[in-house]
Amino acid sequence: MSDRATRLVERAEQGEITLRISTVIVAEIVWVLNSFYKYSRTQVAEVLIPLLTSEGGLLEDGEQIVVALEWMAAANVDFIDAYLAEVARRNHEAVVSFDQDFRRLEVAWLEPE
Repeated sequence: MSDRATRLVERAEQGEITLRISTVIVAEIVWVLNSFYKYSRTQVAEVLIPLLTSEGGLLEDGEQIVVALEWMAAANVDFIDAYLAEVARRNHEAVVSFDQDFRRLEVAWLEPE
């Protein structure tokens, strides 16, 4: 499957096709690389950011995803938490969650009482 996936990405980079990449797919890729293949969050970010921002891809919420991947690696938090924090930050909103990892994400965070 790796060879076929590589060929697909190469076709996109050559302009033959455009790959539309949704936020949900990025979350799934991060989860698989981190949990199944045991790559660190930093390793995942280092590989995914260049791949997702390369020619031939259309990344849904691209800036938010890239920033979330950077936060994921820097703060050592789950991608979804970093993504939610980035969405909240851009919308000048707070995150409401019991997850205390949000303390590390420099976002307004409220824990339900």
